[in-house]
Amino acid sequence: MALNKAQHTIEEIEGVRCSVVEKGVSAERAGFLKQLLEHNGYEVKTKAEGDVFTVGVTDIVFNPVLAVYGRYLKSLTGKRVTPAYWLQQSNKETIAEVNYWTFKN
Repeated sequence: MALNKAQHTIEEIEGVRCSVVEKGVSAERAGFLKQLLEHNGYEVKTKAEGDVFTVGVTDIVFNPVLAVYGRYLKSLTGKRVTPAYWLQQSNKETIAEVNYWTFKN
């Protein structure tokens, strides 16, 4: 599931019901997601459909939109995962954790 789609999909992968994280991704993207999600304690299942892959986690209540925007995931370096990092648009998580809100004292 991309971050711009709120639909939560459940699918059977390798005989296990899984929450679909992303569907129709390349092998490189599937590897990135698998490594990131396993680092965060999720059991990841992948299914190859020709050249594209479906990536899912066995936790059927997992929602990538909530996990990324709620800042529940950590990168391999221990920083919070930002939407840009999740989408592999930039490596900003290693420089600074930019919030879309500001704390006021």
